[in-house]
Amino acid sequence: MSVVEDRVLTQDVFEDLARHAIRAEEALRLEFVNGKLGVKAVPDGDRGRIIAWLTQICMQSDPNRWLFGEQGLRIESYRRGNARPDATLAPIDTFVGQGEWASADGVLMVVEVTSYDEDTDRRDRVEKPRAYAETGIPVYLLIDRDTCEVKVHSQPDGVRYEQVVTVPYGKTVTLPDPVGIELDTEPLKSWVR
Repeated sequence: MSVVEDRVLTQDVFEDLARHAIRAEEALRLEFVNGKLGVKAVPDGDRGRIIAWLTQICMQSDPNRWLFGEQGLRIESYRRGNARPDATLAPIDTFVGQGEWASADGVLMVVEVTSYDEDTDRRDRVEKPRAYAETGIPVYLLIDRDTCEVKVHSQPDGVRYEQVVTVPYGKTVTLPDPVGIELDTEPLKSWVR
C-alpha cells in the first residue's frame, strides 16, 4: 500500500485541465478562483441575450472597445487564479497574441450574469468581486437574475471594491470611468425567469 501525497492545484495544472475539459463532450467551463476549482454553468438563452444587449450598448458608446464573451483571464494577486467572465470590456486589440488565459491588463470592466445554480452566491457575489478587485479591474458589473438587481462595483483598492451601487431592474445606473456609460436596465426585466 502506498501513501499518496496531498497535491496542490497550481495554475499551470489548472490551465492544462481546463484545456482538456473544454474539449469534453459536455464542454465544461472551469475556473480557478480563490484557490478553488469551480465549474461555471453553461450559458442559457437569456444570459446570451443579456450579453448581446450589453454588447450593443458598449459598441455604440465606443467602437474601439469590444465586449469579449468568455475570454479567460488570469486574476487575483500575482495572477494566482483564472476566471472566465461572461463578458470582458477592453480595447479591441487587448487580447491579440494572448492565449486562452490572458492578462487582465487593459481590461476596463468584467460582467457576470448570475446562473440559477447553488454556487452563484459564493462565486459571483463573494469570490469574484474580491478576485477582480485584487486584480485591479476598474469595474465589475453583476447582473443578478435572482434578485432582479444590477450591482456596479468600482474603485478597486487591491483588496475589495470601495464603491458598490445597487439598483433594481428598471432603473438607470452609471458605469463609472473608464467605462463611462449610462445603463438603462429596463430591458433586463424581459430576460429573467
